[in-house]
Amino acid sequence: MIDDEEIIISIRDLNLFYDENQALQGIDMDILRKRVTALIGPSGCGKSTLLRCLNRMNDTIDGARIEGHLMFEGEDIYAPQADVLNVRTRIGMIFQKPNPFPMSIWENVAYGPRIHGNNDRDELESIVERSLRRAALWDEVSDRLQESAMGLSGGQQQRLCIARALAVDPEVILMDEPTSALDPIATQRIESLVLELKERYTVIIVTHNMQQAARISDRTGFMYVGEMIEYGSTKQIFENPQMELTERYITGRFG
Repeated sequence: MIDDEEIIISIRDLNLFYDENQALQGIDMDILRKRVTALIGPSGCGKSTLLRCLNRMNDTIDGARIEGHLMFEGEDIYAPQADVLNVRTRIGMIFQKPNPFPMSIWENVAYGPRIHGNNDRDELESIVERSLRRAALWDEVSDRLQESAMGLSGGQQQRLCIARALAVDPEVILMDEPTSALDPIATQRIESLVLELKERYTVIIVTHNMQQAARISDRTGFMYVGEMIEYGSTKQIFENPQMELTERYITGRFG
């Protein structure tokens, strides 16, 4: 039994269509506050599509249509009166490939607060340092903040993108296969960072790496062909799956 106080996002009978093609079917799940939730499943099963529903990124795709309810802190983010910019500020997104802006490291992190009207230099300095520290990057870049972000390594660029998301003070961080383009050492740094971030934030991560999901997540959802086949504690999903399809995927018999 989940205490309602722990639920930050509640999804009920969520369906998503691209024109006539249905990409998500009847998704039901509750996301817990300050926990790491992993979405696993074979390529094309709807993991990233579901993730993009959580901050209305699918709005940018022609022909996309949503049915059902997606409640964030008790409010339906797809209600007509919902403020999309506010949703995307409170629910940040980290993409598969690092995408720093072609500007300085400092400007990358300060970008979000500035867009929201904060031009106080002292305050921005504080936000930049705090965000880079929380992204475990400050010690590596503190003496080169005015250098181009494009000169950072892939792993550093991904942590910079995390710092950029943190700078606008989100409550939820979405990560779409954030380590798939990184080497093993950079991947380990990101995984360690995710475990630190959940002390302050709710993290939802799409991963093709089942070992990664087992290492860093508290809860895991297994998706297949647009459906949520099974969702529960990571320990239960990996050690005692209730659905045969989940067991077949976990044990490598398909996917």
